[in-house]
Amino acid sequence: MQLTINKINVSMEEELGKHYLYPSALFAEKTPFMIDTVLGSCVAVCLFDQYLKIGGINHYMLPFWNGNGLASPKYGNIATEKLIDKMLRNGATIQNMVAKVFGGANQMNTSLKIGDQNIEIARQTLSNYGIKIIAENVGGEVGRKLRYNTGTGQVMMKFLTKSERK
Repeated sequence: MQLTINKINVSMEEELGKHYLYPSALFAEKTPFMIDTVLGSCVAVCLFDQYLKIGGINHYMLPFWNGNGLASPKYGNIATEKLIDKMLRNGATIQNMVAKVFGGANQMNTSLKIGDQNIEIARQTLSNYGIKIIAENVGGEVGRKLRYNTGTGQVMMKFLTKSERK
């Protein structure tokens, strides 16, 4: 998208850094970025400080770290706490943060329902910190693609088509 400001053309897309967020990772910076990720049973928590206009996102695969090995952002209880910590180190405050939660599809017929467990740990952790969830698109049986603008808090989401699921 091109804007003309005082006869100077400005490209909005070029101003933002771009980053692809892989599973078991998180991202939070003071400068705006456009973050892309793809979710199946995984969950992404998008945090946004409404006052400072900075955001962060995680992408975790499993709900709980069992205490063995490294406490990595592969696990929801670790990933969301680490994301909150990184946002705080960037100057954000809990009182100004809001959250959007996506993913948690139960794509396979198993009794484990990993997607449901991933959703629940996101809600529980955010509630423990007093961070309000202002939007969510979770559950179901279909994965999602996300594009998150960390400078505005805007999230664009679309469901994966059959060809994209392969």
